[in-house]
Amino acid sequence: MADRQMTMIAFLQAQNCSNLPSSWRHPASATDFTSPEYFQRIARVLEDGRFHMAFFDDRLAMPDIYSNDFVNTVEHGVRAVKLDPTTVAMAMAMVTTKLGLGATYSTTYYEPFHVARLFATLDLMTKGRFAWNIVTSLNDSEAMNFGRTEHLEHDLRYDRADEFMEVVMGHWGAWDDDALIVDKVSGRFADGSKVRRLDHKGEWFNSRGPFTVPRSPQGHPVLLQAGQSGRGRSFAGRWGEVIFVIYPTLAAGQKQYADLKSAVAAEGRDPDHVKIAPACYVISGESAQMAADKKGLLDELAKPIDGLTLLSEVLNFDLASLPYDQPMSDDQLASLSWQGFRDRIINMSGKKNPSVADFVHLSGRGTIKEHHAFVGTPAMVADQMEEWFTGRACDGFVLAATHMPGSYEDFTRLVVPELQRRGLYQKEYGGETLRENLGLPRPVAADCRRQYQARRVAAVAPAAE
Repeated sequence: MADRQMTMIAFLQAQNCSNLPSSWRHPASATDFTSPEYFQRIARVLEDGRFHMAFFDDRLAMPDIYSNDFVNTVEHGVRAVKLDPTTVAMAMAMVTTKLGLGATYSTTYYEPFHVARLFATLDLMTKGRFAWNIVTSLNDSEAMNFGRTEHLEHDLRYDRADEFMEVVMGHWGAWDDDALIVDKVSGRFADGSKVRRLDHKGEWFNSRGPFTVPRSPQGHPVLLQAGQSGRGRSFAGRWGEVIFVIYPTLAAGQKQYADLKSAVAAEGRDPDHVKIAPACYVISGESAQMAADKKGLLDELAKPIDGLTLLSEVLNFDLASLPYDQPMSDDQLASLSWQGFRDRIINMSGKKNPSVADFVHLSGRGTIKEHHAFVGTPAMVADQMEEWFTGRACDGFVLAATHMPGSYEDFTRLVVPELQRRGLYQKEYGGETLRENLGLPRPVAADCRRQYQARRVAAVAPAAE
């Protein structure tokens, strides 16, 4: 058996399509996406396929920045329906026992106590199988849904997010692991000396406590992150336990993998306790021709409006306002919300000022070209994934779906047995909690308190002379 085994994560959305907006048009896609049965079918497939986790991406607004209108989004089904991912994840938890479940929640539009309580409760209700994907959100449409006029500037979002995480960690460390007594004879419920107030007063947040949720079997939810810009990479290195990335090539992935592991080490953390996983598609068939035919169908389903709508959403910029082939100005590029995405297009184009056309064609947004696609027979797909994994470009993969639930059924039926035969993929879950299955250590309450206190000391320390 290989020394390392792949971490496998399903990349889900609680919406009318997968992250591929044309997936709802696929002839084999289920259409009952407003029902619990839709997501529960997916959950059963993933657990049968020994996926470590199902993770839900999310936005807090319908994509409506392109042409300052939502009609095209609704007419073409470009991620128009967005359900709350935590509720959907719990529907999946009800029909599984080992599959981890992750959901996205924003540090920009929620309060730390609320998020700490919500995810601590989800973790208890799943017996230690939950994860939180930490995002700072992206655009003005989200801001306007929460009573703001515009989105916070990029680095300020991360400054706020750092303090948000300090408060959450402080609350998660409020109850010692052995605080509960529940002795009916003595009448003593818990040890009052083992529960603490936080009394946090900071630049962005004040939060008193004490926290109201005891510790879960895995300590606290696993922390997911996807920061790839300079500031975002620092944030991911500080907090992320599973980090999602996007690689255009294997060589680029190997460099970024090393950079992220270094960022983790620079924060005084063990890089081996952080999993890095790039997003990908897998298109597999019993023969190479069958796989190629499946890919051909997917290429035909995409529409130009899909990419333009989703690019305007993530960049927080109306691309309809610019000529298609005109280079964007320095000021326009500086204003784009997702800086890691912008930098990737600049690097891929070799242009200091790429055009809208460059963003569309090089990003592949709204098509299967957006993420690296492993295409072919099970052996061919396994060869490619093994090359990335053993070549130290990743610790596993975030598998996006071309259609639902067929993508995951094909992967489970065709590719998983081949990866298992090579010793690269788990045959059984390693434990009961998500942390156990990911091979991550269980934090105790004192770890959370130390993390909170260390960040607070650093935040208030006087600048060097």
